[in-house]
Amino acid sequence: MINTLADFLCGYPLFILLIGGGFFLFFHSGMVSLRCLPASLRVLREKQTRSSGEQISSLEALASVVAATVGMGNIAGVAIALVMGGPGAIFWMWVSALVGMSTKFHEGVLTTRYKTNTSDGRIAGGTMYMIDRGLGSRWHWLAVTFAVAGMFGTLCIMNANQLTEALMTIFASPESLASNHVVSYMAETSSIAPDTLMRLLIGVAIALTVTLVTIGGIRRIASVASWLVPFMVVVYFMLVTYIIISNIGQVPGVFRSIFAEAFNLRAGWGALAGIAIIGARRAALVNDAGVGTATIMHGASSNNSPVREGLVAMLGPGIDSGFVCTLTALALLLCGDFSSGADGSLRGLSIAVDAFGRAIPGGEYMLMAIVLCFALSSMFSYSFYGTRCASYLFGERAGRCYLWFFIATLVVFAVIPLGMAVGFCDLFYALMAFPTMITLLMLRKEVLEEIRLFRQKDSEKIVIS
Repeated sequence: MINTLADFLCGYPLFILLIGGGFFLFFHSGMVSLRCLPASLRVLREKQTRSSGEQISSLEALASVVAATVGMGNIAGVAIALVMGGPGAIFWMWVSALVGMSTKFHEGVLTTRYKTNTSDGRIAGGTMYMIDRGLGSRWHWLAVTFAVAGMFGTLCIMNANQLTEALMTIFASPESLASNHVVSYMAETSSIAPDTLMRLLIGVAIALTVTLVTIGGIRRIASVASWLVPFMVVVYFMLVTYIIISNIGQVPGVFRSIFAEAFNLRAGWGALAGIAIIGARRAALVNDAGVGTATIMHGASSNNSPVREGLVAMLGPGIDSGFVCTLTALALLLCGDFSSGADGSLRGLSIAVDAFGRAIPGGEYMLMAIVLCFALSSMFSYSFYGTRCASYLFGERAGRCYLWFFIATLVVFAVIPLGMAVGFCDLFYALMAFPTMITLLMLRKEVLEEIRLFRQKDSEKIVIS
């Protein structure tokens, strides 16, 4: 039932809203993601400050957003897209990245324009506040819809599930489990299958690690993200560069297959539309553009200039969908095996683990280190997203209680089947995307007004042509 509903909402409705609506914002803003890319890089290089210890800078907000989006989706999500849609799905992920940069710009502008103070004096922003303060009380139901979906959509379903899959693939093969006396004893005592027990233990270890960071609040999350994100992206780039150089003769063919399959009409227009939808659907899980999670993090920034925050925010999709996903796609298309699992089940991260293991001596262990960073960094940021949604609905005290619920679900999602995890995650992402995109489209004129004011005040420092 979950998968059926998710397939419907994440099919044509979500594709039209995210890509169609994103293209509308792209052209309505004068192709801001292309024109203002140099300006966004200049803003990023400016000295970052914060007015209090409870706030974060724009750079820390971007790092935290990228920490959330540069996660399991950039590896497992790309693998799933290639399995379901072939190489052509990658092209549509690129399209989504370009469009998503414009969408993220609108998110950054509006969340800064409409951010507010919480009952305990902290700065808070997000789609729910954009709706309440920008659209008015008659749209409050839409804000509630987003917040409810946000509590469940940010539970790191995919991350916990796929990280567990990867660790099981590397360290817990059936043979090793059978020879492990401790696991065997625990399995017999608890009457739980050894592989399920191992997944449960991995889930507990993940939950404990996330707890150590998230109990420190937004400041600790942003601090960890600001050094972890550059490290993991650079190391991942080095690994993929090695694979590309080792298979340099096949690289032109890989790019030809991406463009050829993106517009392949051999199977008809329906197949082409299916490939495009798969690419956009997976991209929505990767860069979150139009989903609304970034509005929560950028709304916590100490930056009070909406356009400046928008310029920083729009770099996110370029980093994750435009850069990191391309690295993953190249590595998998050069070395990946896209056949289904032994039981016919959908494979995700295990495809990447196998590919890196074949291409690089010890590559599966190196990839696991990167995957661990990717997955945990996402969990750190997503805990904040869900907490803010819960705080909006039930108050600050309830928001703190939600954090413990978030941590407990990491154990649950470590053991459920991948198909259910994908459907559950897609469903709530769609329910977050609809309120966010509707709000961005309805408040688009306010974004143009902020750009006009920015040109008058700051045109000497940052040029937006």
